[in-house]
Amino acid sequence: MDLPRVNEPRRSRLRADGGDEGFDVAREIFEQEDTIFANESLLEIDHVPSADRIVGRDDEIRMLAEELRSAVNGHSPENVIIYGKTGTGKSLVSRHVTSRAKELAKDGVSIGTAYVDCSTHSTETQAVSTLARHYNEPNVTQLRVPETGLSTAAYYERLWTVLDLQYDVVIIILDEADLMTDDSILMKLSRAGESGSTSCRIGVIAISNKIEWADDLNERVKSSLQPKEMAFQPYDATQLERIMENRTDAFQSGVLTSDVIPLCAAFAAQDFGDARKAIDILRHSGNLAYKQDAEQVTETHVREARTEAEKDRFKELIEGVPQQAKAVLLALSILTNNSAQEEFATQLVYRQYSNICKTIELDTLSERRFRDILKEQAFLGLIDIQKENRGRSGGINLLNRLVEDSEIVYEILIDDNRFTELDDNLDQRRVQDW
Repeated sequence: MDLPRVNEPRRSRLRADGGDEGFDVAREIFEQEDTIFANESLLEIDHVPSADRIVGRDDEIRMLAEELRSAVNGHSPENVIIYGKTGTGKSLVSRHVTSRAKELAKDGVSIGTAYVDCSTHSTETQAVSTLARHYNEPNVTQLRVPETGLSTAAYYERLWTVLDLQYDVVIIILDEADLMTDDSILMKLSRAGESGSTSCRIGVIAISNKIEWADDLNERVKSSLQPKEMAFQPYDATQLERIMENRTDAFQSGVLTSDVIPLCAAFAAQDFGDARKAIDILRHSGNLAYKQDAEQVTETHVREARTEAEKDRFKELIEGVPQQAKAVLLALSILTNNSAQEEFATQLVYRQYSNICKTIELDTLSERRFRDILKEQAFLGLIDIQKENRGRSGGINLLNRLVEDSEIVYEILIDDNRFTELDDNLDQRRVQDW
């Protein structure tokens, strides 16, 4: 049968249950021409663009390549710790440089690269199992590496065997390394050659969003790793615009209105220069336009996409967060929504938190435990905590700020059954002491 054209109303008989008799809905969706996207894969989060599409990171690429240069000649690369805010290009640059090292290795030098997401593979066993399976070529090694079922020591033994049989050098990227349950894998990878476990040279690139993570490493690990450190600064609005302009061929010609990219860049610049967020908003904007059968992606789609993306991201972040932590976040959102400022002293947040607990009959934690929860939420990236030095008389004061949009945080948290009664007691136009 003939399918309806895009934007053309379907004319078919409705069944008694409201469905369309004889109409293949799935086929219509799958065969419909995409009038918005030309190559949506360019906007995927894990897409590694070609060198000419990487913006504002030439210095970082040069520095990392210098540290890995020895690998190209078959020697041991330096170990590197890279830190910086989310979406500043840490993973992108690491994957790009290691890929180029592999491609440009001198004749006879075999380089293997691997990427491990430590937010998913957070234990030592999971990480080493992932590495062993990634590097293993069963036709070459005659080894099988099961996903589970072996001890940690057994996975290491297979990893060393696999590396000896296949590679001269390997470079391992441990992304979000601060989420590992411990730093044992850093110790073992950095000491593998010294201990005689493998003759393969191993280089580690550990990536973290937490600047202080490297300082908190075990002293023995630091001594063994001897890492070089690199800091990535946030992108500015101009760089964010160039990043997205380099990916406009993801869309059909003429689909993006002139204000879409500047607005995406402006939103991302507000959020610590997060390029990942900018691209994500751009992609969501296109999807919204497609679902609405719009001819173009407009500013309205960008604003809707940003709100939905923030909601989805925050819901994912707070999934499983204890009720007390949610009350802390709610207190900070209420303060932010009802004030011209964004940063609040811990004592003020605690007072607002206490009011919430009294209203919903939730046990009020001590101020000491409350401060611990603030630190935990900062570790998760939900809160930003800065020190304010008030001089000799004032001492040090901690200022707390929500990383997420306060309206979105409030809207999501207030839907929690335990907090819904607050809507009846809280006037959102001003802060109250109930």
